[in-house]
Amino acid sequence: MTAPKELRVSRDRKLLTVTFPGHQPFELPAELLRVASPSAEVQGHSPEQRVTVPGKRDVAILKIEPVGNYAVRITFDDFHDTGIFTWNYLHTLGHEKDARWNAYLAELAEKGLSRDR
Repeated sequence: MTAPKELRVSRDRKLLTVTFPGHQPFELPAELLRVASPSAEVQGHSPEQRVTVPGKRDVAILKIEPVGNYAVRITFDDFHDTGIFTWNYLHTLGHEKDARWNAYLAELAEKGLSRDR
């Protein structure tokens, strides 16, 4: 996957718009990026270790830093910053946004957790 031609954070820091060459822009909410972070803290080291992260409805993006030519590190206002978002992962999130969001909401409900702090 080639690098996006644009990464834009909204004024309120709640939305990341990712535009890949030849594709329509993907709008990825900060909350989805945070709860789907590719970090070991969230994903664990196996599918069984994956963590459902509650309480991130109001999370915002503090900064985005390039990681080589293949990814970005996103720092959120809860100071989570260990996820490396590769271009492939951002592209996948863009295409699977609705399915991943619905699965996240279902996990929260199943575990009795809330999007609020």
